[in-house]
Amino acid sequence: MPDRKTKKDGIVTIDTSTAGAIESGQVDLQDLEAVRLLVCGDSVIDWHRLDLYTKRKVKDYLSLLLLDMDDPIDRRRLSFVFNEAVNYLEENLSLTFPPELREPADVQDIFIMASQYGGFRRQQILACVVLKIMHVINHMEAADLKFRTSVSEAHLLEMAERRIVAAAGEMHRQNIPIVAYYGSHKTRNSVITKLLAKRGAFASPIFDKLRFRIITQERSHIFPVIAWLARNVFPFNYVIPGQSHNNLIHLDEMFSSTEELKALSHSLQEVRDSHSGLHPEANPFSGSSYRMINFVVDYPIRIDEFLDPTDTEILYLLGRTVFVLVEFQILDKETARRNEEGDNAHRLYKMRQRQLVNARLRRGKRHLQRIMND
Repeated sequence: MPDRKTKKDGIVTIDTSTAGAIESGQVDLQDLEAVRLLVCGDSVIDWHRLDLYTKRKVKDYLSLLLLDMDDPIDRRRLSFVFNEAVNYLEENLSLTFPPELREPADVQDIFIMASQYGGFRRQQILACVVLKIMHVINHMEAADLKFRTSVSEAHLLEMAERRIVAAAGEMHRQNIPIVAYYGSHKTRNSVITKLLAKRGAFASPIFDKLRFRIITQERSHIFPVIAWLARNVFPFNYVIPGQSHNNLIHLDEMFSSTEELKALSHSLQEVRDSHSGLHPEANPFSGSSYRMINFVVDYPIRIDEFLDPTDTEILYLLGRTVFVLVEFQILDKETARRNEEGDNAHRLYKMRQRQLVNARLRRGKRHLQRIMND
């Protein structure tokens, strides 16, 4: 039976029943590092090495940040962020840099220096430190740019959705073994209910206003699918730390599933507080046997159409990219089926959520706390 693809209301369903699995030889150490980061919800600030060791890999990564290294404005923007990072480190941490790192011929070389093995270790460490500060500065200035423009969050989410849905077509063309890929928006009423159900402040952020669920053919396909997303859809380093949950796969077992992956996994860097086992979400509304992987990323959106192209100061200082929060949920077909059975059914999830909100509004937070601890 040939593969089929249908699209309706932003939902793409793909029949890839005849597609072969992604071979382990198609992934590298950077893929393993990225998948672990996304699934475990760690932070790149705790990393001490990259694995982007060629200009091609660096350019591909920067393209996920929507930076085109053939565009002189984007090259100037990258250089500006680099200089801001080095100035910060010199002024605040009194670090000194060798000439080849302080004034590189091409800022892309810093990514390659941060990926070196052996040799002059101090240069590799300093390059990593610079990239961490660049990561923070770029994120901070993108937030500033977002506040300065008149574009609405709804429009930004729509722009993000169009690009992410388009990725489903590419997954289909590459025979990625998924059976469904669809997005959804939280309604206004759903946002209100979720805010009332949260333990924290009323204005707590909602991470899943735009959410995508991807269902793989087999559980063994989950790792290569996440690796593909991190290579082609979003920059892995903008995962939101602490917002990843996984009660579906053990990464150590998955990384040991083939001899090639097992050999690669021996080179994974040690990361503070990283965990490769199950880390389920403490959600009182879900059934006890509900299984899934979910993570939240700050997804980049270019907003050139809302910027003055002659205002080079803004283009260099703040760039042309902002971020919006997008949640990704990953699970296999059999788990998806089980998640709709018995106590896991979505209608029961919503019922429990509404009951808790009703109790909180009538009896207060103390009653809410008692219910959630039961």
